[in-house]
Amino acid sequence: MVVDLRSDTVTKPTKEMMEVMFSAEVGDDVLGDDPTVIALEEKSARLFGKEAALFCPSGTMTNQIAIKVHTNAPGEVICDDLAHIYRYEGGGIGFNSGLATKLLKGDRGRFTLEQLQAAISPEDIHFPPSQLVSIENTCNKGGGSLWDIKEIERIATFCKKENLPLHLDGARIFNALVAQNIEAKEMGIHFDSISICLSKGLGCPIGSVLIGSKKFIHQAKRIRKIFGGGMRQAGLIAAAGIYALDNHVERLKIDHNHALLVSEALKDKEWVKSIQKVESNIVIFELKESINQEEFITKMKDVGILLVGMGPQLIRIVTHLDIHEKQVDYLIEKLNKLYLHF
Repeated sequence: MVVDLRSDTVTKPTKEMMEVMFSAEVGDDVLGDDPTVIALEEKSARLFGKEAALFCPSGTMTNQIAIKVHTNAPGEVICDDLAHIYRYEGGGIGFNSGLATKLLKGDRGRFTLEQLQAAISPEDIHFPPSQLVSIENTCNKGGGSLWDIKEIERIATFCKKENLPLHLDGARIFNALVAQNIEAKEMGIHFDSISICLSKGLGCPIGSVLIGSKKFIHQAKRIRKIFGGGMRQAGLIAAAGIYALDNHVERLKIDHNHALLVSEALKDKEWVKSIQKVESNIVIFELKESINQEEFITKMKDVGILLVGMGPQLIRIVTHLDIHEKQVDYLIEKLNKLYLHF
């Protein structure tokens, strides 16, 4: 048995998803006449209470397009120091938009209004002007941590007052919505732009959607073209997104429950130093200093369990659509026996 817990990006399209993909009506999306892409974009915008949306190949692209549209160098983006846009997008903030990045040290990827207020650059030629605030919900590097909707509201109110656009990196936003029982519109109202990923917990083979106002999306289309993100008969993959939004959102609760089971199984292990609080579908735990991280990952791989490191002595486990109850049981069984190897 192979249990792939490296990421929720490893999911394969279900049989039902493949069927709707193969039967999708298509056109040329760059020319604006792919009906399935249009349907996905309209559905996504409507879901979050926005005017328009843009289908793109990846979440990195949707984030980087949003940053480019919202800003005008010289300037800076403010985000947490664990944010994906800073850590895992290849330096795109500087390369694509010519911006500085001001990092806040929050709690597992979540900063407060007070931290943000203190970080705003003064009107001084020695400092790049603050032009954009971005939050990531859930925060990947923070172990799938959830933002408090009330704190988001406080930050959004401040940003509106200061004429600072607020972007949501919602790569796993549906995990947050399901975990907190929040409607998408309740979340969407606070942001000027939203990036949602379809190829993680929702199980699509590819694709993310950027959501915002009509004016914002009109500008975003130009940047997508410049970035090389224009696709032709993209309805084949957009159909998977529509199916996922209709069928794979509520089932995320299963992934969350599986993550909790894994976390519980790790609690009494003599080789575990600490475990981050599990709030969605990600478990991050720390190995004791006496345990070699690479050896641990290799030993797990030898019994068919695939894991990745998330920093010194840190291991990440991500539950997802393709992880079923028997696989969770198998993982726990192997974890229970693993202490014999050390």
